Amino acid sequence: MFDEILGLPAHPLIIHATVILTPLLVVLATVYALVARTRAVLTWAVTVLALVVPVVVFTARESGEELVEERFSSAGGQLGQRIAEHESFATPLLLAGLALGAVSLGLVYASRAGRLPKPAEVALTVLTVLVAVVTGYYVVRAGHSGAVAVWGN
Repeated sequence: MFDEILGLPAHPLIIHATVILTPLLVVLATVYALVARTRAVLTWAVTVLALVVPVVVFTARESGEELVEERFSSAGGQLGQRIAEHESFATPLLLAGLALGAVSLGLVYASRAGRLPKPAEVALTVLTVLVAVVTGYYVVRAGHSGAVAVWGN
């Protein structure tokens, strides 16, 4: 299912959505969390990205597994090590993307409802920023290790 798009390997095509939309959610969720006056403008963008990012990261991970299975299952040596390193970031990035989506949606809901006590809102803001930093770290590491696997040092 995740192996080809119009006869081309799906993974190199799908990852573009991941490497664009995930950092965009990281930035917008952080701004949304820290700059309250931007919330009215960013609500829909953060909401949509919080729902889309976990899907594109999951799709990238699944298409990567298909690509390795179909074309690189016997890769050894330096290429095999590079692919293994790149693969090692797939699940942490997916978990971080899911967490960022969830806390972003929680923050949007809480700020729109206006029902959270101030300490809880501050805690949710801090959690959103922390999860955004972790997600940013993993998307950069996954993207960089993928580029190194393809292009070398």
